[in-house]
Amino acid sequence: MEFDAEKLKTFREHHKTQFLASQFDAAYIRLEEAKALGESDPEMAELAKDEIKELENQLQGQFEEMDKIIESSKEEDAKPYGVVLEVRAGAGGDEASLFAEELANMYMRYAEKKNWQKAVSSESRSAQGGYKEASFEILSPEVYDALRFETGVHRVQRVPVTEKSGRIHTSTASVAILPMRKKPSIEINPGDIDMEFSRAGGAGGQNVNKVETAVRLVHKPTGIDVRCESERSQLKNREKAMAMLTAKLEVLHEEEEAKKHAETRKKQIGTGDRSEKIRTYNFPQNRITDHRIKESWHTIEATLGGDLDPIVEALQKAEQEILDSCGV
Repeated sequence: MEFDAEKLKTFREHHKTQFLASQFDAAYIRLEEAKALGESDPEMAELAKDEIKELENQLQGQFEEMDKIIESSKEEDAKPYGVVLEVRAGAGGDEASLFAEELANMYMRYAEKKNWQKAVSSESRSAQGGYKEASFEILSPEVYDALRFETGVHRVQRVPVTEKSGRIHTSTASVAILPMRKKPSIEINPGDIDMEFSRAGGAGGQNVNKVETAVRLVHKPTGIDVRCESERSQLKNREKAMAMLTAKLEVLHEEEEAKKHAETRKKQIGTGDRSEKIRTYNFPQNRITDHRIKESWHTIEATLGGDLDPIVEALQKAEQEILDSCGV
């Protein structure tokens, strides 16, 4: 009876299957002993035959169980445990930065309603107080499935508070949802990363603002950079910044792969590209329109207050319908 040697090596090394692997090895030894006994003593051959069959069935069952555990563990590692959420002001000056902050607050309120763990990783504010750009960490196994369709350009149409003539302005802000996984699908060469330390800005206590706890990482080959200042220790900020950088590079890699296989994009809602205009928030008409599924909601106040479920569920339903029609 032969078993895959490479898989057995994995079973013996993986913490979730080590105990079962030890039981498997012990049963395999008994099987070999039973076979040897049957071959050396003809009188015991019949008894050994029954034991051999029982042990072979046991070994097959244990091997299949360990295989399932490893496969399940791979799926668990591949599933995002959280996301990096980025918002960035687009066209529209100060009004765009104010809108970017409103979007960020909308997602933070939604996270609160869902009891997801959240934290501000970094933020850069405009003169009017809105966000030029900001990054957040939201942790939950559910968050990526809920927010993965939020990546893209969000457009707002309204009369800004600074507008004296009452004209409606159009401004934009971009959102990016970057999944974070236990085991990244890419490897990053430490030599490709520049690391900088600085004092954290904003609230956080005297220690945070006096010690260089904020960390900025730059991936030299791509120019992608991240900054984290949410933790009190430099080490924790470095770990979080590394997770954020990995998430960004994974998304970049996935986008490059998707371009090679453009057909797969037809099975998705939109392209997942942060340059794609996905939604308009029209304040005079109290209307939110998602352009990908051509559906509208007259609930701007509630949505910006964190009641995102109607939109999330509509997008998930539309995606499932597309997958079903493609036989996926």
